[in-house]
Amino acid sequence: MEPIRQADTAAFSGGGAPLANAVIEESGLRVGSDRRRGRGAGVNPSGRYEPVSRHVFDDGWSSIEELPPFKTQVQVERPRTIITRNDSPDIGFDRSINPYRGCEHGCVYCFARPTHAYMGLSPGLDFESRLFAKPDAPRLLERELARPGYEPKTVAIGTNTDPYQPVERQWRIMREVLEVLEAHNHPVGIVTKSALVVRDIDILSRMAEKGLAKVALSVTTLDRTLARTMEPRAATPPKRLEAMRILAEAGIPVSVMLGPVVPALNDQEIERILESAQAAGAREAGYIILRLPLEVAPIFKDWLLRHYPDRYRHVMSLIRSMRGGKDYDAEWGKRMKGAGPYAWQIGRRFEIAARRLGLNVERRRLRTDLFKPPPRAGEQLTLL
Repeated sequence: MEPIRQADTAAFSGGGAPLANAVIEESGLRVGSDRRRGRGAGVNPSGRYEPVSRHVFDDGWSSIEELPPFKTQVQVERPRTIITRNDSPDIGFDRSINPYRGCEHGCVYCFARPTHAYMGLSPGLDFESRLFAKPDAPRLLERELARPGYEPKTVAIGTNTDPYQPVERQWRIMREVLEVLEAHNHPVGIVTKSALVVRDIDILSRMAEKGLAKVALSVTTLDRTLARTMEPRAATPPKRLEAMRILAEAGIPVSVMLGPVVPALNDQEIERILESAQAAGAREAGYIILRLPLEVAPIFKDWLLRHYPDRYRHVMSLIRSMRGGKDYDAEWGKRMKGAGPYAWQIGRRFEIAARRLGLNVERRRLRTDLFKPPPRAGEQLTLL
């Protein structure tokens, strides 16, 4: 890895440095509100693979130096490959691309947070403030598409961290990845919470005309207050709906991803979100139930106690009713939609509303027969 591109003068709690206004919490090290303004997580516990776990507290002597707010840092990551493969029966794709590691949107419920522990960092505030960019992604992608025997299938982008998070305005890795995919007629499906996706409408509209692209906008809530606390740096709900409208008018197939559904917080909005998305041009829809794997559970519970303490017991009780009495059940076939009466009720409400609105009548399948592999190194170009 290369040196940090934008240095932050503040120390990180994941490395054990002292924090101002910190207190011991069962869920991890809570960071003062003045330092985490505009962030989703309120804690920054040590990663689960670290040999020690440090807990810092104010001993009352007021000797802890005041530190500035967390700033976003971006470090370059140089992976050997860029296409990630999976064989999960719960998802409809077998390959994906992640231009970034970590996500500045700061969604408190993000199931990708635990991956930051692999980097020796915290899944808490580190996940949304210490990011890794992969500028070699376009070059690696072209190389992998040129491999002998490569079989084209839809590549999913945005299934782990958002490719259109704020740092994409500067790095533009996602746009370069799309340029490679367009050049070789490779199908792509995008999931994002950002209105920045309309920046690439020129590429996406050309690909969509060939049946090579579709975009899903994730809409968790229409309540701006809830969205601001739960997804602090993602586009506002109205901007996401406007992005849907713009994409649909450009001929790009648009769908809405309602997720995650959080019981007693946003589940009452299922019908309204689907109605708003359908009016904006969405023709397909999907949903997932809140997932709380590993460190996500204490981070989410800390957030819930800070913002909705009166609903804490009710929310967690309903979550556990869908997860076999636990905060999370990773069993295939259950982890996305949950189980039990409450999960069944959410599923039926979604299906009834989608049917009434004419959503999912036809599932758009992207073409693979137009794929043109890049010439391999040393291969002579054919004459026209």
